[in-house]
Amino acid sequence: MTLHIITTGGTIDKVYFDAKSEYTIGDPMILDILQTAGVDISHEITQLFQKDSLEITPEDRQAIVDVVCSSPHSLVMITHGTDTMVNTLEALAPVCRDKTVVLVGSLSPARFKGTDAEFNIGFALGAVQALPPGAYIAMNGRVFREGNVRKNRAANRFETLL
Repeated sequence: MTLHIITTGGTIDKVYFDAKSEYTIGDPMILDILQTAGVDISHEITQLFQKDSLEITPEDRQAIVDVVCSSPHSLVMITHGTDTMVNTLEALAPVCRDKTVVLVGSLSPARFKGTDAEFNIGFALGAVQALPPGAYIAMNGRVFREGNVRKNRAANRFETLL
């Protein structure tokens, strides 16, 4: 079994330059996170792009779908910015019938002390191996399905729809 990891940027990979919140999307942090945690799972990483999720276009989202669909691997984890993660989940859900795809990100950069990135990556890694085929978001210690999730910006977390 090989896990296909697709990186798209987002807060998890942000590098801040000053107190005015000027940033760039840096190199993907997932390999560092996996190595630091001593994760020993066969994986392949595809760095698709380095964008804040608010900058992801419909064409970018289709590129994510295309890479997932063409992947020879049945387990796929995607690092993604949280602001439009739900939109990407909705694009993936109809086409992910034979693969388990888990989107994950963080609400603070992986380079920050006290980030949620390591926990979310570890949780998503377990989820992608345990869940049946389909598309999911793994955030805040919970797994969400398409059609029943939103980002609550005020509370800074993901939650099910009421």
